[in-house]
Amino acid sequence: MLVIAGATAAGKSALAVAAALRLRERGDPAEIVSADSMQVFRGMDIGTGKIPPDERRSVPHHLLDIRDPTEPFSVDEWLALAERAIAEIRARGATPIVVGGSLLYVKALLEGMFEGPPADPALRAEFEAMTPPERRALLERADPDAAARIHPNDLRRTVRALEVHRITGVPISEHQRQWDATPRGRPDASLLGIEWPIEAINQRINARVKQMIERGLVDEARSLWARAGLGPQAREALGYKQLIEAFEGRATIDDAVEQIKIETRRFAKNQRTWLRRLRLTPRSVWIDAAVTPEAEWASNALEALP
Repeated sequence: MLVIAGATAAGKSALAVAAALRLRERGDPAEIVSADSMQVFRGMDIGTGKIPPDERRSVPHHLLDIRDPTEPFSVDEWLALAERAIAEIRARGATPIVVGGSLLYVKALLEGMFEGPPADPALRAEFEAMTPPERRALLERADPDAAARIHPNDLRRTVRALEVHRITGVPISEHQRQWDATPRGRPDASLLGIEWPIEAINQRINARVKQMIERGLVDEARSLWARAGLGPQAREALGYKQLIEAFEGRATIDDAVEQIKIETRRFAKNQRTWLRRLRLTPRSVWIDAAVTPEAEWASNALEALP
């Protein structure tokens, strides 16, 4: 299995297709598994950077368009679906290529996840009975780091963080930091990372946002918003969140587009932190995009395969 990771706009999807085509030329079929938390949602195509069907070059893609955007979706669900897709691809005699910018998903696939103590139904009932402000205030006191990354509307993760803290006396964020500190990996996978200099990736992001607007992102987002087609999780997606501000009269479209660029650059900065963690992964190969021509990336990908 090959896992391709990198920041948004790094060129991951195109590389995955190119690598699959190279494998096909050698007589080794390959199929792609998406590791993107927003590309799972149907109808959210342009804003999530979902690779268009004509650019997939007949390479099978999995875990795209599998949920309605009014539904929630979690890393646990993705991991179970990804493992099943990988097993089925292997059963067909093909090579799985996992690619995506949701680096928590990538890390979970390569290293597993912190499990923690088993669920306590009585505790969960106690936390679920609280009002949202009470529950949020409790989380902010018990685990400020978890509160900073868990959306206030995410009941499941909020309750789990409170549950772990109450049972163990240690914040879930601290358990997760200890888990992250130990490099793991899995023997059946190699990681190929794409690294761009900050200025270069920011330029690519700006160009990508401009292209999304030209392809019709405003109309796509407006259509979903107008029919109440975005649930609490999908509304937070980059591009859609900023445009909803404009649709609801709190910003202009031009301001929203500028905010999309700003927030996407901020997101890429976050991704760089995850990529530094993934550098510790055994069997990882890294492309320095500043010096390696994109035409050579597919060859690097094949060399990285176990």
